[in-house]
Amino acid sequence: MTDTSPVQIVCPACGTINRVPTHKLSHRPLCGKCRSALLNGRPIEATDRNFRRFVDKSGLPVVVDFWAPWCGPCRQFAPVFSQVAAEMATRATFIKLDTQANPSTAANYQIRSIPTLMVFHGGREVARLSGARPKTQFQQWLYQQQPFLTH
Repeated sequence: MTDTSPVQIVCPACGTINRVPTHKLSHRPLCGKCRSALLNGRPIEATDRNFRRFVDKSGLPVVVDFWAPWCGPCRQFAPVFSQVAAEMATRATFIKLDTQANPSTAANYQIRSIPTLMVFHGGREVARLSGARPKTQFQQWLYQQQPFLTH
C-alpha cells in the first residue's frame, strides 16, 4: 500500500463506506455522508446486524473483543482495550461485540470463552486469543500479527 492509496473505512455512526487516502488517516477524517469522525479512537459497539460489514468492508485490520457484561475479566480488560484502540486508531478498527446480546455472531465464530480477542484482515480471521491480558501483553500480541498491523 502506498502512502496515497485509499483505505476503506466503515463509518461507526452510519455504516457508510468511505475511502480515505492512507496519508490522511491521522488527519481526523470525517464520514462523507454523516460527517461523523471515522477514526475517533473509541471501540465500535458492533451487533449481529452490522458485524460482518465492519469485518468485510474495512481496509484496516479489525481487532474484536468478544465479551459479556456479566464477565468480570471482560470488564477488567475493557479499559485496556479502549486505551489501545485510542493509541492505534489509524492502524486498526477496534470493535466490541457483546456475546450475550449478539449470540448469532458469537456462535458463528465458536466463541467458547470470554473475553476472546480476534484480528481480522480482508474479512478473514488471522489471529485469536482467549483471556484478558495486561496492556503490554495485549500490545505485544497485536504487534505479532504483522504484516496485518503496523506500528
